[in-house]
Amino acid sequence: MIAKNHVLGLDIGGTKISSGLNADGLIFERLENKTPHSESQEYILEAIAEQISHYLPYRFQAIGIGIPGLVDPDRGIVYNLANIPSFQKVPMKDFLESRFNVPVVVNNDANCFTLGEYHFGPTKIHRHVVGITLGTGIGTGIIANNHLYTGYICGAGEWGGVSYLDKTFEDYCSSKFFKDQYGESAKRLAKRALDQDPLGVEAFSTYGTHLGTLITRILYTYAPEAIVIGGSIRKAFPLFEKTMMQAVDTFPYKAISNHLRIYVSELDDSAILGAISLVAEHQFQQDNSKISNPAIS
Repeated sequence: MIAKNHVLGLDIGGTKISSGLNADGLIFERLENKTPHSESQEYILEAIAEQISHYLPYRFQAIGIGIPGLVDPDRGIVYNLANIPSFQKVPMKDFLESRFNVPVVVNNDANCFTLGEYHFGPTKIHRHVVGITLGTGIGTGIIANNHLYTGYICGAGEWGGVSYLDKTFEDYCSSKFFKDQYGESAKRLAKRALDQDPLGVEAFSTYGTHLGTLITRILYTYAPEAIVIGGSIRKAFPLFEKTMMQAVDTFPYKAISNHLRIYVSELDDSAILGAISLVAEHQFQQDNSKISNPAIS
């Protein structure tokens, strides 16, 4: 199938690079390769370019990229990726635009997850949405007034680094919590909880309280109408839903919390779909900037 006027989306992580083209909200020609995360910046960029080259017969018109860490979406520069050590200040946009001669838009991967869910999932009926990814770490993305809000170099919504108890929210709301507090993986403890093992049940009950507390902080800060939960830990949602909601119910402004809808992601490719959606979103932001600053031409 030749996909004229379509956009190529890439989700670049520390372990794998996933990519695909969109057709009416569905991903086709999906490709996945290991990320050579320990290699040099030049080597990794060439690996990304090689994966993109696979799609040249499909005549894509633009490239959207989601990547963990801080990103300057205007200049397409990636900063300080913890899981790809050589990526400290990478001119991703310039490199790929010079190679493929199409527009390239780069943004944070949690923002892409949230944008993908907003455009192609049930949260599209809401104006204000926060996406939370729960996995090795936690990430958040913000939709405000129907559009992605990123702050300066995509630093908005970095709740993982916010102080909580004796550490940070990431220590209590990601898979680190299970390893550090119970000495086992979230996957193993989930299996134990499903078998009604007391340790597994306790672990996820306590986890739900921590996550619910994080959600109350988000309600104070952004007052979203909806929250969508993604990441690998979302698969255990029934194990921590009750205590999570009990914590959310402590939020004092009931006009906000009673209106809140919480969704669990059911999209397989929300990050890629979000990366694809970046192109239209970036164009909106550029057009809006020109309206606000008439001198810009």
